[in-house]
Amino acid sequence: MLNEIIKRNGITFGITTGIISSLITATIYAIDLNLFTSWWIGILSIATYLTIGIVLLSKTKRELKGVFPFKDAFTTYFISAVIGILISVVFNIILFNIIDPSAKDAVKDLTIKYTVNMMQKFGTPASAINEAIAKLKENDPYSVVELLKGSIFSIVFSSIFGLVMAAFFKSKPSSQE
Repeated sequence: MLNEIIKRNGITFGITTGIISSLITATIYAIDLNLFTSWWIGILSIATYLTIGIVLLSKTKRELKGVFPFKDAFTTYFISAVIGILISVVFNIILFNIIDPSAKDAVKDLTIKYTVNMMQKFGTPASAINEAIAKLKENDPYSVVELLKGSIFSIVFSSIFGLVMAAFFKSKPSSQE
């Protein structure tokens, strides 16, 4: 049976993460679609999720009075991550496939331009750039199927990250204290 504190915090922080992720996406959408290709937005997002994970695990460990085995720490983080990812994916599906499907084409075009510029800066041969452009044009990263596939990748990545976080936040066995 899952501890009530672990379940409550995982769900609460998962909903919080999903809402924050959706607000970040909505803000970028409202301000400037070019921000979807901005590296610093990615760094800021990762820092935000890292902070939320630290707060989640610190709070849960404190509420469990310091008794926080690895499995419980990972489970707490995993619940939060899956809920956050699912909320974010549902929001992206609604935004880019129902509310404004033309935005996904605009973001795709911006991504192609950004990729070409980066490849040119690194001296990539024209044939490789043309091949990359063709692959990017074939792909629709904001389609429902691709967003769902991306959510699986996100869950796997979050699980790996969660393992590291759980190892850091787990309590030491009483014999080592």
